[in-house]
Amino acid sequence: MVSKGYEILSLNPVNHGERLITENSSGDVLVYEGKDALTRLLETNRFKAVVDASQPFFEKISGPVKYFCRNNIIPYIRFVRAEVELPDSPFLFPVYSWEEAAEKAAELGNTIFLTTGSYNLEQFASYPQITGKRLVVRILPDQRVIEKVRALGILPRDIIAMQGPFSREMNKATFRMYGASVIVTKESGRAGGTDSKISAALKLKIPVVVIKRPRMEDEQIISVHTYDEVLERVSEAIRK
Repeated sequence: MVSKGYEILSLNPVNHGERLITENSSGDVLVYEGKDALTRLLETNRFKAVVDASQPFFEKISGPVKYFCRNNIIPYIRFVRAEVELPDSPFLFPVYSWEEAAEKAAELGNTIFLTTGSYNLEQFASYPQITGKRLVVRILPDQRVIEKVRALGILPRDIIAMQGPFSREMNKATFRMYGASVIVTKESGRAGGTDSKISAALKLKIPVVVIKRPRMEDEQIISVHTYDEVLERVSEAIRK
């Protein structure tokens, strides 16, 4: 990300996001960490535009931001990764909620390999039908994320703390190593490694539960799919 001379204030839910921003930006970048800073960030600063580059599943962050922009007549620019077209396979099970994902995963296998990170992990850890089954989670190597996972009762042997995305061969090796009987992933685009996870699992004939993105039907959302489009929309907002 390049700031192009704009002053940027960034809100990141984990330390890893802060590091990525500061290491890959030029210009003035002020970083606010954690969703607790959201209200303060919005109310104490005057914005020309807001760019929401969070994953489409993070409604706890995106919802208040959209509400703030609507009420203050500020352009809300939503960066969304292009979706991966799912192949036709009897091993693929698209679902549209975290609850559905937990239900389907419990039905399909006894060693459930979660590639969805720590967000909404409690939906799986507390799901009654998953009790007694093995949960393997792959998460960012961030201390607070690891602490959250441990607090949910996930054993250290079942925690893979690595930064992705991962190649198909890496995914295959990891799925094999942990004896995965079902994989759970979000539809987070090629940049999020969705295609390589699915390809690896299908090669091994392991069922995959794919959590589809929630639909964004708000006509006030400016949806873009490339960084060039983000800069173009931001430039338009600054000129107004």
